[in-house]
Amino acid sequence: MRIAIVGAGGVGGYFGGRLAAAGEDVTFVARGRHLAAMRENGLKIVSPRGDAVVTGFRAVETIGEIGTADLVIVGVKLWDTEEVAAQLGPIAKAGAAIVSFQNGVNKDEVLARHVPRSAIIGGLSYIAASISEPGVIGHSGQLQKLVFGEYGGAISARCEAFLAACQKSGFDAEISGSIERLIWEKFVFLVGLSGSTTLFRTTVGPVREDATKRELLLNLMREVVTIGRAKGVPLAETFAAERLAFVDTLPPGMPSSMKVDLERGNRLELPWLSGAVVEYGRQLGIPTPANDHVVAELMPFVNGKN
Repeated sequence: MRIAIVGAGGVGGYFGGRLAAAGEDVTFVARGRHLAAMRENGLKIVSPRGDAVVTGFRAVETIGEIGTADLVIVGVKLWDTEEVAAQLGPIAKAGAAIVSFQNGVNKDEVLARHVPRSAIIGGLSYIAASISEPGVIGHSGQLQKLVFGEYGGAISARCEAFLAACQKSGFDAEISGSIERLIWEKFVFLVGLSGSTTLFRTTVGPVREDATKRELLLNLMREVVTIGRAKGVPLAETFAAERLAFVDTLPPGMPSSMKVDLERGNRLELPWLSGAVVEYGRQLGIPTPANDHVVAELMPFVNGKN
């Protein structure tokens, strides 16, 4: 497949690098020092699943330089989605499928304002990875998985082709016939983890071990479940409690990417996580006190220091 990766950070850089290492035709859209390092030295992946120095890909600065592609993977931060989506119309209309592996639940609605809905594949990623220095992607833990599928549940040729490319590249991947539900299920966990660890400036261990912090984590997730069910997403009423049991299995030192961004003085994805829950609650008339609290406490840091 001809695969374009818009955003060569933790998700795009890691999975795109693995695809390129396996011989797929990959073009990265990146910028700044990261782009310069990739062009000069290749892309280095440091991972418990195997280190690699990847070459043999194209690295460009703009979406307009991609040319043609079979699949475009969107991996930018959520605040850049609108700007990126506005530039994807021509390549989508030329036949490229578009899949976002970003966080959040409204990413594909943003894409659909600019590209045909028929071009959009639903997707989510499971990985802890980030740019550790220009040209280097650092991956922690063993999890490296993509899940994707057509809205409506059909198994399409384009999803099967991408699955084959993923399998050849050595990371975990699967096609789902229930991609909307899975995106919301991840959102439940992500809102809870990001909100609690960032609010308390700590990793997941101290959050789950303290009764007050643990209750906030559970309530953050419960509110997402309530919102999702009100929007017609088939989430089980007990799903938040199930996710809390899953949280108990995680390494105690695991942070969230938003907590890391706060420590680094970076911009936060807060408006698209707890902020989105609060906004949905307002629209639906559903109280969201736990997420209201997280938004109020973290909003002073939302634009970062950099």
